[in-house]
Amino acid sequence: MVSVGTDERRMHVRAYNYWVSLLQGRPCPLIESLDPAGIADFGPNSVLLDFTGGQDDAEIRFLGHALREESGTDSSIVRLSQVPSRSLLSRLTDHYLQIIANRAPIGFEAEFVGHRGFPMLYRGILMPFSSDGEAIDYLYGVINWKEVVDASVQSQLAAELTEARRTTTPRRSPVLATAAAWADGPSAPIAPTPAAAPAPTLAEQLVATRRTIEAAPASPDALAAAYDFLIASDRDAAGYAAMLAGAGLTVDPRAPVETLVRLLFGTPHEGHARLLARAQRAGVGEGEFAEWNERTGARPAATPNVVVPVAPGDEPYVVLLARAVDAGSVEIIGRVHADAAFVETAVRDLGY
Repeated sequence: MVSVGTDERRMHVRAYNYWVSLLQGRPCPLIESLDPAGIADFGPNSVLLDFTGGQDDAEIRFLGHALREESGTDSSIVRLSQVPSRSLLSRLTDHYLQIIANRAPIGFEAEFVGHRGFPMLYRGILMPFSSDGEAIDYLYGVINWKEVVDASVQSQLAAELTEARRTTTPRRSPVLATAAAWADGPSAPIAPTPAAAPAPTLAEQLVATRRTIEAAPASPDALAAAYDFLIASDRDAAGYAAMLAGAGLTVDPRAPVETLVRLLFGTPHEGHARLLARAQRAGVGEGEFAEWNERTGARPAATPNVVVPVAPGDEPYVVLLARAVDAGSVEIIGRVHADAAFVETAVRDLGY
């Protein structure tokens, strides 16, 4: 099996950054701003799908020559129903309903056996576009891949290479010295895997986090992945803002983590939001959430409501003074009349 490097991410990073550059303050770019035929970088590896006529059988408005050649197709393919089932193009279009539902770019990666009989590693991204600024009725996809030879063929190639090195003086190949680990097509050379992998983009991390959450929404792994995404969103504020806009979400400044939880889990989870906010206030680092959660015994379950009689008022929140009775309980003494700024700070610190 070929050792997979990390440079294949670069094409999808560029494609995602290009999509963000077309937003112009909108939750989704307008289709009129896209010209796939004029994109020399990743245009050959792309496809544009038109859903204005319905979601059942989208029209293929553009198909890059690299994808067309890999699929063994010609210009007669104009609809999704005509896409060969074991082509890379079929793998790209399998995800279109997710994009329409989420209204945000989604990346994906997998391995499958192509129509030539060789295993293929591929990574793709689908990005939504709109004809009117509201409806998601176009999707633009970019995919990159690498064919992998089976073990017997690879062993034979390795033996021939060893013999060639023994009998000849190797010469440095300028192509191998600069080629990316993944090709823009199946026949490009493979460069050595870098010693250190670059950090994934926020879009890639969103996809990976959602996969972990979908597998087990209430598991420690899901919460740990969500917390790492929270830290990553602080590093890429612009990318995170674009994701929220694409998902139709707005941040409540009094409870910003709740918005992130909605983006990741799809529905509100106040207990999750409070736990993640608590870890953030504690300064828990990336990759440290699971250990911190185990050490502190924190749980994502919602805090039970306790009704305490206080003087009536119109404020949504009040500050109470409590006295510690023992290690496990407190005694509510009464309400503290605090100014609005103090109350807002307390509410934010508690993750509400």
